Amino acid sequence: QVQLVESGGGLVQPGGSLRLSCAASGTIFSSSTMHWYRQAPGKQRELVASISSGGSTSYADSVKGRFTISRDNAKNTVYLQMNTLKPEDTAVYYCNTDFRTRIGRWGQGTQVTVSS
Repeated sequence: QVQLVESGGGLVQPGGSLRLSCAASGTIFSSSTMHWYRQAPGKQRELVASISSGGSTSYADSVKGRFTISRDNAKNTVYLQMNTLKPEDTAVYYCNTDFRTRIGRWGQGTQVTVSS
């Protein structure tokens, strides 16, 4: 049973950067595909980036070329490097596994606000 804690959010200007972290506890982190999701007020939660246990990555079209997902299994941590941020990126960001997503289990997330 893995637990996930997101951090690193904050207020940044358009064009700025943030690096989000997702710290995991449990015994199955290294074998799990990890995802970053985001949810803006009044909008559906959307998948923005994924990384498999083997390191394969995928991204939503809206963030391709700007965001990079990575993982450090030794530290049980997943990262989301967010560059060239836009106001449309404003949302609460969550990390999750496939299993937790399937059963509707989410952490508190971390707020990202992009504004001048």
